[in-house]
Amino acid sequence: MTGTLATLDWVVIGVYFLVVFGVAIWATMWERSRRETSTDYFLAGRDAGWFLVGGSLFASNIGSEHLVGLAGTGAASGVAVAQFEILASLILLILGWVFVPFYLSSRVFTMPEFLERRYSSGARWYLAVVSVIGYVLTKISVTIAAGGIVFEALMGIDFWTGAMVVVVITGVYTIFGGLRVVLYTDLMQMFVLIGGAVAVMLIGLSTLGGWGAMAETVGPGFLDLWKPVSDPNFPWTGILFGAPILGVWYWCTDQFIVQRVLAAHDQDHARRGTLFAGYLKLLPLFIFVIPGVIAYALAKQGRLELARPDQALPTLVAAVLPIGLRGLVVAGLLAALMSSLSSVFNSTSSLVTLDIYKKLRPVASERQLVLVGQVTTAVLVGLGLLWIPLMQLISGQLYQYLQSVQAYISPPIAAVFLIGVFWQRVNASGAIAALLTGFVLGMGRLVAELNKGRLDGFLFTYADINFLHFAIILFVICTAVLVVVSLLTPRPPAEKVTGLTYAAPARTEEVRGRGWRRNDLLLSLLLAACVGAVWIYFSH
Repeated sequence: MTGTLATLDWVVIGVYFLVVFGVAIWATMWERSRRETSTDYFLAGRDAGWFLVGGSLFASNIGSEHLVGLAGTGAASGVAVAQFEILASLILLILGWVFVPFYLSSRVFTMPEFLERRYSSGARWYLAVVSVIGYVLTKISVTIAAGGIVFEALMGIDFWTGAMVVVVITGVYTIFGGLRVVLYTDLMQMFVLIGGAVAVMLIGLSTLGGWGAMAETVGPGFLDLWKPVSDPNFPWTGILFGAPILGVWYWCTDQFIVQRVLAAHDQDHARRGTLFAGYLKLLPLFIFVIPGVIAYALAKQGRLELARPDQALPTLVAAVLPIGLRGLVVAGLLAALMSSLSSVFNSTSSLVTLDIYKKLRPVASERQLVLVGQVTTAVLVGLGLLWIPLMQLISGQLYQYLQSVQAYISPPIAAVFLIGVFWQRVNASGAIAALLTGFVLGMGRLVAELNKGRLDGFLFTYADINFLHFAIILFVICTAVLVVVSLLTPRPPAEKVTGLTYAAPARTEEVRGRGWRRNDLLLSLLLAACVGAVWIYFSH
């Protein structure tokens, strides 16, 4: 698509950047007009409404690598990859109904802080350090790389130049505005992202001759969400039992996501924000994955040349979109990129400031905490820029394995959060034992996978098992360790369970009356029904 952008496309992209800066400056000025405290900077003053929370949850989750990857996998193997997006709708219900009451009533700033309240400072340190390292090595690096690729492939701008532009621009408005700027720019970028993706899908389908023509060209297997147990990527057993474990970790316990919920005005707005995001997560199947299937169908008909699956989205955009709309799609990709990057900058600086710096300097003033947050974001921008040239030295295979680390560290974290809120008997000793066990087994899996060619017998099986099946096994092991060690050690003190477990529940806020809660329950049931309908329709 390089060189296919016309003047009108560049105008659209230019307007996008102007609007982003306008929103960022406005939100920064609003932030400056308030008393600048750590609550204002890291949690937007805890007064975000449900629409803002839900839009930001969706936008921060969808990165440009996410967009290109979903379309590419759709072109290569069909719609099964969308299972992770569809399941997210149900996991967001768990966040809103199960975890939100405890997170908001405890008034925590971060997820490691919640672990300290429920278990111990050791659990807090573990999650804070693992999260920060994981964000720097995976989320920040992937997003920056995707930014360079977007600029190079779609705009004809050198990879390094494009990557630096994205990092610096996003870093500047994140440093000065904090979470409030991130929330408002995310909301604006959500509309651009969805608008561009919908345009690609509708025009692509029209070019192909409609939904029926697409289904006939690709065959029923391509539009089947359910794959056999033997499938190397998306076995139905892994999707039903393993993917939810990763989902609980990502959507319910990861600071990158949950920080938006913590910023909500109250529990009602937080819960409704998760519901809004849940409905939005039904869209990726149609607006991100289906365009990949359309590109495959056009290639199969000989109307499109598809060099490799990951080129599905840019190739389709170049082939079917008129001038002006191409600029909108590029703006959508940039929106996905910048919303993810600003979110990870802000979340990482929150963890470094509140879970590391404040623990080491408990007497730090509010102004010092905000300053440390801003300096940390600036350092992250610098690390991101330094990481760009190093990325070409890392083999693609090792890079892919670095991403899989998240799948290997998430089951123990999901276990200590999930079991911790439902059963008051589990304690700090059990939590630390489960987290360390999971870490050792997960890192062992990573090392084994890197050396799989030289292994045989049990070790080869350990390295070769599908990662979703591995997540199930690891979750069961970590849960067993958590329960057994807790039962062999003293009960947790009352302050570790009161208001933090369902056995000693938190005070439920009825801020907006029972009508809101009843409506949210009906919306939740409707969302679950929509997920069921999608599963049934895409089942062949």
